[in-house]
Amino acid sequence: MKTVKITRTAAVAAALAFASIATAAPGPAPSAAQVQAALANPGRSAEDKAADARRKAAELVAFAELQPGEKVADIYPGGGYFTRVFAAAVGPQGKVYGVFSRPSDQATALTRNPAFQNVALVTGPWAEMKTPEPLDLIFISQFYHDLYNPEYGGPGGAPGFNKAAFAALKPGGVYLVIDHAAPAGTGTSAHNTTHRIDEEAVKRDVTAAGFVYEGSSPVLRNAADARTANVFDPAIRGKTDQFVLKFRKPA
Repeated sequence: MKTVKITRTAAVAAALAFASIATAAPGPAPSAAQVQAALANPGRSAEDKAADARRKAAELVAFAELQPGEKVADIYPGGGYFTRVFAAAVGPQGKVYGVFSRPSDQATALTRNPAFQNVALVTGPWAEMKTPEPLDLIFISQFYHDLYNPEYGGPGGAPGFNKAAFAALKPGGVYLVIDHAAPAGTGTSAHNTTHRIDEEAVKRDVTAAGFVYEGSSPVLRNAADARTANVFDPAIRGKTDQFVLKFRKPA
C-alpha cells in the first residue's frame, strides 16, 4: 500500500511540474496533495476515476491553477466529468456552474449528485452568459468550435461568448480552452465538417476580447493525428490531437 501511495503522489507532483513548465507566466498551482485529495474524493464514481489518466485530470487542474474555494464555470459540460473534478477540487466553499444554452435532462442531472452540493446550473444564450458571482476559472472543452455553428451564434457566436466570458471572470481569472486541432491555416472552416478548429484562430478570437494569452500545455497532443478526419470517426475518436490554451483576464 505504501509503495502505491508514494508512486501516485510522485506522478501527481510530476504532472504539476509539467503543467507549470508549459505556462508562460504560471500563477499559484495547487499542491500535489490538493490535486490527489480532489481526485480521491469519495463522491466521484469509479467510472470517473478510471478516466482520470486518459483525460489528464491532474495535469489540467494544475494548469488551471484551481484552488479550494474558487468559483468555476464548466461550459457545455456534457455528462459532467470535469464538473465533478472541479467540484471536488474547489471544495464546499467553492462553486461550480454547469453552463448550458438551454434546460435539459442532461443539464439538470449535474445538480442531482448529493456528494457535490456545490454544483449549480446556469442556462441562457452563450453571448449573454452570466453567473451569480464573478469567476476564477472558465473552462471550455471540445465545444469552442461549436460556437461558430448557426445554432450557437454563427460567425458571431465565439466572439460574443468571449466577451461574456471576459465580463464574467474576476480580474486575473483564467480562461482555459481545449479543442480538437484542425490543420494550421484553416481558421474556423472545419467547425461543422470535421468538428475541429485551428488553434491560432482561437488565440485571435480570445485575445481580441481583451484576454492575454499565457501559454499551452501539450498533455492532450497526438502527433499521429493528421487533423483531417472527423473527430467522430471510430479510427480517431478519443485520440484526436487537442490543444490546451490558457488565457487570463488582466488584473
